[in-house]
Amino acid sequence: MSIAEGTTAPSILSANRISKSFGEIPVLFSVDFDIRPGEVHAIIGENGAGKSTLIKILSGIEQPTSGTIVYDGKTVTLPPNGEAEAMGIVLIHQELNLAEHLTVADSIFLGREIKKWGFLDLNEMRRRSAEILDSLHVRVDPDARISTLSVADKQMVEIAKAISRDARVLIMDEPTAVLSVGETETLFEQIRRLTARGVAVIFISHKLDEIMALAQCVTVLRDGQLIATVGTENLTPDSIAQMMVGRELSNLYPPKHEPDVDAPIVLSVRGLVAPGVKDVSFDLRRGEILGFAGLIGSGRTAVAEAIVGLTNKSAGDVSLNGQPTAFTDVAKSVDAGLAYMTKDRKGRGLLLNVGLQPNLTLLTLKKHLKNGFLDGNSEQQALERATRRFDIRARDASVRVGQLSGGNQQKLMLGKTMETEPDIIIMDEPTRGIDVGTKQQIYHIVAALAAEGKSIIVISSEMQEVIGLAHRVLVMRNGRLAGQLEGAEIVEAEIMRYAAGIKQDGDNDNRISA
Repeated sequence: MSIAEGTTAPSILSANRISKSFGEIPVLFSVDFDIRPGEVHAIIGENGAGKSTLIKILSGIEQPTSGTIVYDGKTVTLPPNGEAEAMGIVLIHQELNLAEHLTVADSIFLGREIKKWGFLDLNEMRRRSAEILDSLHVRVDPDARISTLSVADKQMVEIAKAISRDARVLIMDEPTAVLSVGETETLFEQIRRLTARGVAVIFISHKLDEIMALAQCVTVLRDGQLIATVGTENLTPDSIAQMMVGRELSNLYPPKHEPDVDAPIVLSVRGLVAPGVKDVSFDLRRGEILGFAGLIGSGRTAVAEAIVGLTNKSAGDVSLNGQPTAFTDVAKSVDAGLAYMTKDRKGRGLLLNVGLQPNLTLLTLKKHLKNGFLDGNSEQQALERATRRFDIRARDASVRVGQLSGGNQQKLMLGKTMETEPDIIIMDEPTRGIDVGTKQQIYHIVAALAAEGKSIIVISSEMQEVIGLAHRVLVMRNGRLAGQLEGAEIVEAEIMRYAAGIKQDGDNDNRISA
């Protein structure tokens, strides 16, 4: 039993009437928050609700415009630049902050290296790293390079770093965004071990089922304001979602309008072989939403990247509207009317250090040329159209994209994709790391595009997303198509049977068509 569950221990960290403005733009309004030792306290809200700003203030990265922080019963000013870690307040960012070329032991003690006689004591750092990892039941070699680890193991190394710093408050920002179901449960086991030792955990997630399973308390923010702080025993996922967005979400997924079964095939893939892909075949019809499901590493993304030319296929044929094609780069697929929206919006999808307009028109500069020069007015009009169509919200168009919320980044990337006027869109993890309200918006946009006659492939790790959107679902396992589901067959249990290898389409020979 954790301290928070067994006692009425005083708060270890509190924010009292915290407000924050950036210039003349207020983003937090008199927010209260507190957490006790041994407690998992979730902070949730739509993108732009103020979650990131609050945890930056709680970890010293940002200073409040007004209000006070109380730590261990004393009013404090938390030091900036990560120095609050020395006080026991450790923030694990959504984007893992590890040096890929270092070993696990080097990473755990980076900046706090152990020395003996003026030299690095590598043996002692290995010994202590192994001790910490063992205490977390993590089977990772302290001498392994970070670059060789799975995402789940990297997450565990981040936790080990925090433990090595004697973390008393651990802040985790979307720690399960790229983890499988099994990896997520392993992470939860580690969090429960930490709270049993009295560590307080602040947990940020858009996955409401995770919050219900892990947290004892939930603080809901909306538009920078505190809506409620409630114990999870008094909540349901539906009630949390309603508090987040201020409206009912019974229509989270739009009604499915079945496509014409006689509609022409717009994309045909036969015998595709590429890195991570083994003899995959399928068809996509006009106006259809085709879901790709499967466990992480099953080959879903690899199929998409091979089709659009991001990786080289070694065998197989791809046809668009009956015409054989062989894309060698993404630009050629875009010119042919096939657009790919990557799951890595920050690494490969958007330029984070520039404004909205250059990002939106990056793939379509030819459309905005006038007498051989870029026409700023044309680009501005395109941004205004996309802003209205996809409800992109920003203080102004010049704000750096990296400063937008995850949801607005995702909607901008969707706008950038649709600016190419594609007939076929492949969306890889279209709602990763965004709130339930923005998910609802994107789901309805996807359905509307299909109703217009666009053909869409949705690749997603969230089974409910695939179930709620897709007309057909293809399930992948170990680089192959394991099965196809249609209509009433599209349920979680059936998807998992194929994904886990319990069930196979024995007579489809990996050649699944519409």
